[in-house]
Amino acid sequence: MCVTLFAAMLLSLQWSIIAETMTDILDTDIKYLPGIGPKRAELLSKEIGVHTFRDMLYYFPFRWIDKSKVYPISSIAGDDMPDGEDTPSSSYVQVRGIVTKKETAGMTGGRVARGKSRLIVTLQDATASIEMVFFSGLKWINEKLEQGQEYIAFGKPTVFNGHVNLVHPEVYRPSEAATYGTGSMAGIYSITERMKNGGFGIKAITKVESVLLEKVKGHIKETLPPGIIRDKGLCSLETALVNIHFPSGQRELEEAQRRLKFEELFYLQLSLLKQKNARLSKGTGIMMTRVGDNFNRCYQSLPYPLTNAQKRVIKEMREDMRSGKQMNRLLQGDVGSGKTLVAVLLSLIAVDNGYQACIMAPTEVLANQHLASISKFLKATDAKVALLTGSTKAKDRKQILSDLSDGTINIIVGTHALIEDRVKFHSLGLAIIDEQHRFGVDQRSRLWSKNDDSLGQTPLLPHIMVMTATPIPRTLAMTLYGDLDVSIIDELPPGRTPVVTQHAWESQRRQVFDFMKAQIDSGRQVFVVYPLIKESEKMDYENLEEGYLRIVEEFKAPEYITAVVHGKMKPEDKDIDMQLFASGRADILVATSVIEVGVDVPNASVMVIESAERFGLSQLHQLRGRVGRGAAKSYCILMSGYKLSKESRKRLELMCKTTDGFLLAEEDMKMRGPGDLEGTSQSGLAIDLHISSLYRDGRYLESARRTALDILDKDPLLQSAENHLLTEQLRILRKEGKDVKDYSSIS
Repeated sequence: MCVTLFAAMLLSLQWSIIAETMTDILDTDIKYLPGIGPKRAELLSKEIGVHTFRDMLYYFPFRWIDKSKVYPISSIAGDDMPDGEDTPSSSYVQVRGIVTKKETAGMTGGRVARGKSRLIVTLQDATASIEMVFFSGLKWINEKLEQGQEYIAFGKPTVFNGHVNLVHPEVYRPSEAATYGTGSMAGIYSITERMKNGGFGIKAITKVESVLLEKVKGHIKETLPPGIIRDKGLCSLETALVNIHFPSGQRELEEAQRRLKFEELFYLQLSLLKQKNARLSKGTGIMMTRVGDNFNRCYQSLPYPLTNAQKRVIKEMREDMRSGKQMNRLLQGDVGSGKTLVAVLLSLIAVDNGYQACIMAPTEVLANQHLASISKFLKATDAKVALLTGSTKAKDRKQILSDLSDGTINIIVGTHALIEDRVKFHSLGLAIIDEQHRFGVDQRSRLWSKNDDSLGQTPLLPHIMVMTATPIPRTLAMTLYGDLDVSIIDELPPGRTPVVTQHAWESQRRQVFDFMKAQIDSGRQVFVVYPLIKESEKMDYENLEEGYLRIVEEFKAPEYITAVVHGKMKPEDKDIDMQLFASGRADILVATSVIEVGVDVPNASVMVIESAERFGLSQLHQLRGRVGRGAAKSYCILMSGYKLSKESRKRLELMCKTTDGFLLAEEDMKMRGPGDLEGTSQSGLAIDLHISSLYRDGRYLESARRTALDILDKDPLLQSAENHLLTEQLRILRKEGKDVKDYSSIS
């Protein structure tokens, strides 16, 4: 008793010291919340990234169920229903009654038969009784539930042996009701298997959130200026945080969601737009006013005219490059729209003005492909181009680094090797980053400081252009690239034939093979793409190893030659097989989705995608873009098994209906959310989104962006005293704040 009392006094003393010394209670280490402690804190940290009170408060439910009502047991369902059926209510219900009976079924000779026993507890109110059935934790539950005592039970009714029961419901005393959300709509939280095994399920999280909200009550500082709250008709932050976890009704939940969604998107836009203002204010961009001989010679030697869309985006970027401000522009263009040629012509503008250009690609395959394409365009010019990747031999690397530093090389193509510290440019004027979503924001910014400043002068900022062949819906582009200006190539070059897309079942494989042979016999080539390299026990999809063996058995050498490429091959082996196919010496290329971007083989007319249901819409569209690059009619065949989910079936139907990449991107967001589209985890949003959806919350995003622009129009860098709150909140949200408070030394 004395030990317990001392521990309680010590915890109280710790808490009082924390309260006195803290500038913000939400920065408190989560281990100091009653009921957590170091062990549980470590679990929360590892599993869901919760370190502080703030993290826990912003760990929101992903859906809510109604706990505001207590139903009479008689109203749940009648007897004599078919076993295994849900009751007519078919949703979670809450009942209140007295435990009248407890029995353990499955006992043999007074002992519980392991794995077969169950605890049956009868709960009775004034109208009827219901059985609560438990299959695990029987000893603990049996001791906790006392006969003759009153309890509240919450669960989903089912029927067994003609009687309604509740399997493993939440059960607690009426005195604990508020802690577990009774009387409100209860939140359902995402939990991991380790959390569940560690006794940290939804019920435990609900209790933690309840205790936390009580602890920080009255201490939650407002994070939006009063003017915005008033103008947008938003509730207070404290009200929103209470009602997002324990809403008393649907209206209160919607008000909380509106406040929190707007705030997240507002600060995301404010951060991006402020970065843009800071960039424009930091230094002068390189003035590139001249269009010289290299540009003109390349332009005049093109085998086909530029599209109007290509001309438009080049004009937009030329204006940026001669404005005296640093260009920072996103170039969007569907597969085959001619982005590489735009990149070449812009690079030649830089060269004609006495500067160098670099083109950075995410993979060596794509970098090599860029080099091959660019070299063709540069034949009529004097510009010197080189390639730098992780596979570049030491001797060649040394020469390339020297030539870059003294300005001998005009255009360098490469991978992330270009941002290594030892890579120095003589006069970098334009940095082009392909497939931007595969690079981090930090990697993009590291290119800014690549000029040689050995003369002691601060180098001018090079112009930046990022390219993507992944069509990005407008709302997502505003969020991912809010600090960039956007140019779009929305027109395909003449001579590009639309790809015919068809869905084929496994039973139609014979016809598919015959079609492939007919295409090869007519002088064309074929891609066959698989989602996996090796067979997986968990996933019954076609895999490359088995597929390759089947292809070489069906398409026997020397009549047919098959090459193979996947991400686990040595670079030199991959290059050999890739060149074999690109040169036309191989008829079939068996590959994983490593060829999603960067493989340009105009003679290839067929793309067969095995287990197509395994891929997302955007990836399927990217793969389809590998064919149809020449004048020949091209085909994309989507192979699948018969067991298709509703979403998979819809994806394949959409692919067969349209070749519009932007439409497919919109549908992909609807079906899968933006995560897979944007590669967000590595590109890194400026601010984490806990509750907003970049697809569903487009109207909030528009409103948030307008509000941020209005504020930054008056105070571009948020330097005024009245915007101190915004600056401080950005610092916290961008994880630049104080370290988590650790008071372990107190005890």
